[in-house]
Order: sequence, then structure tokens, then C-alpha cells
Amino acid sequence: SYTSYDTGLHYDRYLREVIDFLEKDQHFREKLHNTDMEDIKMGKLAKELDFVSHHVRTQLDELKRQEVSRLRTLIKAKQDIEGGNDMAVDHQALLKQFEYLNHMNPHTFEVEDLDRLIKSATNDLENYDKERHEEFKKYEMTKDHERREHLKTLDDEGRMKEEEHYEEMKKKHADHPKVNHPGSQNQFKEVWEEADGLDPEDFDPKTFFKLHDSNGDGFFDEQELEALFTKELEKIYDPTNEEDDMVEMEEERLRMREHVMNEVDTNKDRLVSLEEFLIATKKKEFLEPDSWETLEQNQAYTDEEMREFEEHLAQQEEDLNQKASDLQKQRDELERQQEQLNSQKVELQQVQSGQILRKMYKNVLYSELLSFSVEGNAIPEPQGEYHPLPLGHQDMSQNHPGMKQDNHLQNQIPHNTQDLSQPRLQDLPPGHQAVP
Repeated sequence: SYTSYDTGLHYDRYLREVIDFLEKDQHFREKLHNTDMEDIKMGKLAKELDFVSHHVRTQLDELKRQEVSRLRTLIKAKQDIEGGNDMAVDHQALLKQFEYLNHMNPHTFEVEDLDRLIKSATNDLENYDKERHEEFKKYEMTKDHERREHLKTLDDEGRMKEEEHYEEMKKKHADHPKVNHPGSQNQFKEVWEEADGLDPEDFDPKTFFKLHDSNGDGFFDEQELEALFTKELEKIYDPTNEEDDMVEMEEERLRMREHVMNEVDTNKDRLVSLEEFLIATKKKEFLEPDSWETLEQNQAYTDEEMREFEEHLAQQEEDLNQKASDLQKQRDELERQQEQLNSQKVELQQVQSGQILRKMYKNVLYSELLSFSVEGNAIPEPQGEYHPLPLGHQDMSQNHPGMKQDNHLQNQIPHNTQDLSQPRLQDLPPGHQAVP
């Protein structure tokens, strides 16, 4: 049964709830426990859904609707995160990527849904460990790559000290008590004595199984098996030691569990029944096992894999540098365009300022002309653009053939008024006299 432990699958809750409901049906529960794993994989068990009670089928229908709703929510959330808020979401198309249910019928749980769920879970669980191994391999290669890159930044003396420290840590890590073969009599006896507090001479496989079948379902699942290896792992790894890597400890735990499953789980259902366990305790491998090679004795990757990994890293770095260069060019171009816009803005402001000054100067001159006018006689506003003459210059417009004198303006100024082209005495600074 998958219900006793977390499978790590993204649809783990749905899987366990479906199995929980199916096991409430007596007919299906009997079929589940008596059907061979190969027959389950071939879909024979799924056909038994037709004989499940109406009440259970109704609950399964509701479970499926909830799961489809959950997936749609996840899809929408993903779309929002990726910036597709304004895009219409085709849930039907996106649901196709979830192979463990029939997305064409989101309302009822049918035989096809159970068949898909069983096949997907079986396949995904088989690949789950492979993916974990690949992730660990990348972790180890990254760690080694970074260590070597760090050495390149050191001088000869620093590099030598670092190498000596590295070798010392390796030696300290390898210096640990003998590790028992996982799943062997010696290993289980040690658990029996140290964890259970029992006399190793009284070791009994059946009693041992029942003591460590935590949920009492009659099977060792993967988590229950892994718990049996804790004592062995503590011989090799200590979280307080610099030389011990806890990521490597979890990989060692996975290796031990896989090894026992391969030897004991004869029907490959990823569970160890009491019967399978008792049969295994009678084999030579249980009584007289070979020595167990720990992780430090088995490098996680080959030299060829490391070479390909570093080539991939180099290519990634080159791509990132190219993107950075392209972004810098775009930034430089944007800055150039901004400078150009700023320059055009300054020029426009200068033009506007000049126009405002000319208009202000024109208004001031017109005000001065008004101050010389006879009270009650208005001076008309000058027509066109006016350019004032410097002091001491005479207006020659009456002598210029192309210019027309404004007789009306002349008539408005009294004859005894001083010539406007000459400065008035009161306008001269103190101590200066007008030149006749």
C-alpha cells in the first residue's frame, strides 16, 4: 500500500486518498492484497472498480473533481507568475501533461482513471530514485569543480595548504567503525541490541519485523526500511564534523534501501511483506554477507561525466557572458538616446527662453513709450516685431525709402518734447553731462 508513507510524488495526496477510499470496499481490498504486482501494472486491478460500492464511487468522483480543480488552480497560478495574466488559459490543453488522470472527463472517477493512476505512480516511483541519484551526482561534481576553481585563485603556498587540508578531511571521514551489510543478520542484530535493548542471542526475525513495522500494516515500506539504517549511518556521518557531508549521508541511506529492496522485495511492489522478509533471513546473503562498500569507496561520477559537466558549465558561462554583453550594449544605447533627448530638451528650453525675453523686452519698451504720451492720448501698440536702437542713435526710418513714418505717432508728441533719440539729462548718471 502507498498510503503508509509519502511517495514524494506531486500527486501523493490524491494517490493515497484514492487508495484509502478503495480499501474501505471489502471486495476491492481483497483483490488488492491478492493480486500480483505485474497484474496490477497490466491494469487487471483497475477493472475491479466496476464492482466497488456506489458510496465509494461517489467519494472517488468528488476526489477527482477536487484534484482537477487543484490542478487548474496551479496552472492559473503558474500563468500569473510567468506574466500571462491577460492570456486566456486553456485548462484542457494544459491538463494533458498530468497523465495520472483522464482530463477529458473531469467529473467522474472511472476505470481509466484508476488504471492511469496505478501506471503513473509505478513509473514515476521507479524514476524517482534515478532522479535523486542524478541530482546527487551533479551535487558532487559541482562541489569538486568549485574546490578546484578555488585552488586556481591561490598562490603556491595557499594551494598546498588547501590540498593538505582536503586530504586530511578525506582521511578523517574514512576512519570509522566497520559498516554492516544493509539488511544482513549482523546489521539487524545491532539494531535489536542497541535500539531495541534486547539480547542479540535472542534475535528473532519475526519479532524484529513486528517491532519495526511502525504502522502495523504487515509491510516494511521504504521509510520504515530506511529507519533501520540510522545506526549504520551514524558510524560514518556526524553533523558536527567538518569532514562529514549530510547530503552524502542521505545518498548512502538511499543506496542501502535500494540494495535491500532489490534483494528482498521479490514482487517489486516497493514494499517488504513479512513473508518476503522471513524468506530473506534464510538466505546466505543474510547470514554470511559480503562487506559493504560505502559511498567514499564508490565515486558518484566518472572522469568522462566530470569532463562533460565542466564543458556544460563553461558553455553556460559563455552564454551568460554573451547575454550580459548584449544587455550592456542595450544599456549604452539607451543612455545615448537619453543624452540626445536631454540635449534636445535643453535646446528647446533655450529657444522658448529667447522668445519669452523678446516678448518681455517689447512690453517694457511699449510701457516707456506710454510714459511719454500726453495725458488722455493713447499711443497705439507697435505693429510687428520691434528692435530698439542703442542710445545716441537717431531713427533713420524717415530717410529710408523702404520704411514708412508713422505721422500719427509724431502728431501725438508735443513739439517742445526733447528728441527721444537723445538721452535726457535726468537719465544720465550723476557727474555726467550730455554732449551737445
